[in-house]
Amino acid sequence: MRLTRQSSYAIRTLVYCAVNSPDLSHVADIARAHAISELFLFKLIRPLVEAGLLETVRGRKGGIRLGRPAAEITLLDTVKLTEENFAMAECFEGGGDVLCPLADNCDLSGALHEALAAFFEVLDGYTIADLAHKRTSLRRRLGLGLEELSAVTAH
Repeated sequence: MRLTRQSSYAIRTLVYCAVNSPDLSHVADIARAHAISELFLFKLIRPLVEAGLLETVRGRKGGIRLGRPAAEITLLDTVKLTEENFAMAECFEGGGDVLCPLADNCDLSGALHEALAAFFEVLDGYTIADLAHKRTSLRRRLGLGLEELSAVTAH
């Protein structure tokens, strides 16, 4: 199974916001940090906002920030929002059009369902906070100032 770019960049956006917290993050800065277009990023942000994973602050000094604590946002939350389909085989898609002669008595389907459940369980065990725990090195790699981190941690 391969995750889409939408999932990858949605997770990266959430990590960016977690690392940049409590400051607001700006779409232009996130897009620049990950070398993606702002338009693509705006499309990704919409479902994250609708699901409460991100929130927007309007105005001249507006931006985005996490909609709830990073420790409460799992990778599974994000992936389920950004992936259209988890069909690992044709028979997962349902409907009566399955051409497999084994469809009525197939152990492959059961094995794939078990594998998908294990995949979901692992994703549910990791949070955005887990991915953002190396805050200092991530801030540097994302082009965020370390001087701001010192001011935040000093208080």
